[in-house]
Amino acid sequence: MIDALKRLRVAQAGPDELRSRPRRRHSVARLLMSLPPAAVSFLFSAAPAHADLKLCNRMSYVVEAAIGIDEKAATATRGWFRIDPATCRVVVQGVLTADRVLLNARALAVYGASPIPQNGADTLCVAQDNFVIAAARQCRTGQTPAQFTQITPTQTDDGNLVAYLAEDSEYDDEQARLAGIQRLLVIAGYDAAPIDGVDGPKTQSALSAFLKSRSLPSDVVQSPGFFATMIDAVQKPSSTGLTWCNDTPHKVMAAVATDDGKSVTSRGWYRIEPGKCLHPDVTGQPKQIFSFAEAVDSENRAIRIRDKPLNWGGAKELCTRDSKFEITDQGDCTTRGLTAIGFASVDMTSGGKTLRFAMP
Repeated sequence: MIDALKRLRVAQAGPDELRSRPRRRHSVARLLMSLPPAAVSFLFSAAPAHADLKLCNRMSYVVEAAIGIDEKAATATRGWFRIDPATCRVVVQGVLTADRVLLNARALAVYGASPIPQNGADTLCVAQDNFVIAAARQCRTGQTPAQFTQITPTQTDDGNLVAYLAEDSEYDDEQARLAGIQRLLVIAGYDAAPIDGVDGPKTQSALSAFLKSRSLPSDVVQSPGFFATMIDAVQKPSSTGLTWCNDTPHKVMAAVATDDGKSVTSRGWYRIEPGKCLHPDVTGQPKQIFSFAEAVDSENRAIRIRDKPLNWGGAKELCTRDSKFEITDQGDCTTRGLTAIGFASVDMTSGGKTLRFAMP
């Protein structure tokens, strides 16, 4: 296990760019965990482990991954490895002799409720920030349990090992990168839908408007740090659309609702880290927008100040549930097993609104 811990580290060279190549059929099995709007799949084969292990991201999300290593009845975990769409990252270096390799992946908070299902068979310990945990089956202070899935990576021609993170759409590298850009443009308030990884005038117009608004040159799109640039822009207040900003020291979970004149749709939960902002994906031109947010601890329990929950809402009662949700019928919340919560109406007459969540 000591040797495994030494190898369980980030490669000093950082992420490697995936070379674009046509999609082709592999003689491999697929473990598919379906949960719309996106699912994670791992392409794998029965090839023995010999060399460096890479994770390659073919999703339209920037993800953070954690690796678990089972070796001689001991289990270690390490994370988080950030991986942009259409890139790879070495997560284990050297000859891998582990009995099992396990994986947990999460989308960044900027995407709201995680589109990646957390339903693996193994429960191992992780931490919120970068971590190495030697005994990962007994969580201690500052550690939380997470679901890990066993993977058996594919052995490549150069002797390395690779596992792919993929969506139902089965993007190739080029499509995953473009879909990732489209998704962040939509979150930033630009009309780049549908998110399909297909280039066209609508996507190019939205991208040009984004670059112009941030005074960025067109060639920045091809730079290795472009996704970081986009995410940074999304997490700043915007002059258009709705922006939430978390000015508390706590994690905030938020929900948004839109009234199109025919029905009210509530959607959540969006995770907003301390000191960060987030644009919820409000599409179309709704007649009215509503917002609710609540500060929570590491166990997702409501923070209480002077015995009162620290939240930001209003008088408009709408339906929610504890997990990710999108609800269009707002009647009889309780009898349908849902939770009615008071949302606040948001005045969008000025074209853009920033709601700041602060301590009382």
